[in-house]
Amino acid sequence: MNDNVEFRRNYRPPAARPMSLLALLLVGVVAVAGFVLLRASRLGSPEPRAEEKPLAVQLAGESISQSRQNAIVNAASKAGPAVVSIGVTATRIVRGVDPLYDEFFDYFFRDFVPPARYYKYRETIPKIGSGVIVSPDGYVVTNEHVVQDAEEITVATSDGRTQPGKLVGVHEASDVAIIKVEAENLPYARLGDSDNLAVGEWAIAIGNPFGSLIEDAQPSVTVGVVSARKRSFKPGSSGRVYNDMIQTDAAINPGNSGGPLINADGEVIGINTFIFTRSGGSMGVGFAIPINRVKTILDEVKKYGRVRDVWLGFTVITVDPESARALGLPAGGAVVRSVEIGSPAEKAGLKPGDVLERINNRIIRDSDDALAAFGSVLVGDTFSIDVLRGSKELHLELVPHEAP
Repeated sequence: MNDNVEFRRNYRPPAARPMSLLALLLVGVVAVAGFVLLRASRLGSPEPRAEEKPLAVQLAGESISQSRQNAIVNAASKAGPAVVSIGVTATRIVRGVDPLYDEFFDYFFRDFVPPARYYKYRETIPKIGSGVIVSPDGYVVTNEHVVQDAEEITVATSDGRTQPGKLVGVHEASDVAIIKVEAENLPYARLGDSDNLAVGEWAIAIGNPFGSLIEDAQPSVTVGVVSARKRSFKPGSSGRVYNDMIQTDAAINPGNSGGPLINADGEVIGINTFIFTRSGGSMGVGFAIPINRVKTILDEVKKYGRVRDVWLGFTVITVDPESARALGLPAGGAVVRSVEIGSPAEKAGLKPGDVLERINNRIIRDSDDALAAFGSVLVGDTFSIDVLRGSKELHLELVPHEAP
């Protein structure tokens, strides 16, 4: 057995020699120079060009930009310049109470001195509304109630010009007025087809209610949809008849009356007219006159210089159920009372005693319904009339003529 044990000395590497001072300085200079050059290259280098940006970033930017230029923006930019502010100065006669009136004096001396408790005076009333230029020769459409009793009319365009306006045509029953402006290079809006509307399509209400009240003359825009078509209302105290109105939830606020309701193509489909409200502001139930109705009135004004008076040539009365039984009628309703000789009604075949059942598919229950059906009639309109004559039901067509 070999009991010899061999021990070896552990190996130690030779100690490293310290780096010289000159070598340390060289390393430091190189490091600082590299950092400075790198920093300068980052700060001085230009931003990457669009084509050098990642494709996803480019597409995202283009998508946001395109989404801003939607149909509503494009439509408003087409029709907006044609929307005007209409300023009206109206005068009315007002009865006031004499502040010097003495009731005691009047009691004893009324036989000698005429009573002067009340007196009349003229009051100037400024009004403002909206309108839309519909032709390059300066025809402006607005509501009749905007220019009612007007003694002076001014039209302010969106480019800051203010022109005097002349009232050239009014159809009070339809609440439509036509104003003429003598100016050059006027923007105008294209007229659409209100018979071709779809419930639910975009409806954009534009108005210019501020006029010269503020420096910016640009119109305001609200957006909604066509909520319903052919809404009709019985005549109110004003005598106006609103037939086949367009209902929209686009906000129509005070001062926007007379402005256009446009579609997504920027075409005028109606004239904003009134709202149903409890607060005085918009509640999403607004109504506009169909533009096809306005076209007919505009054509009348251009061709004849006015809206011609209409001749129908018959009268109706309301017969209550009790009187209807006495007359042998199956029910009450609107009964033709008289027919003028040679009138459009006689030519259509109407006779006294006929019971009006429907006018243009509108059910007639009384004389107010008949008045509403014919309330906004124009010369040349065609009316389909279903009447009950005895036990026979007849279908007649009546075309109104110009009043003699």
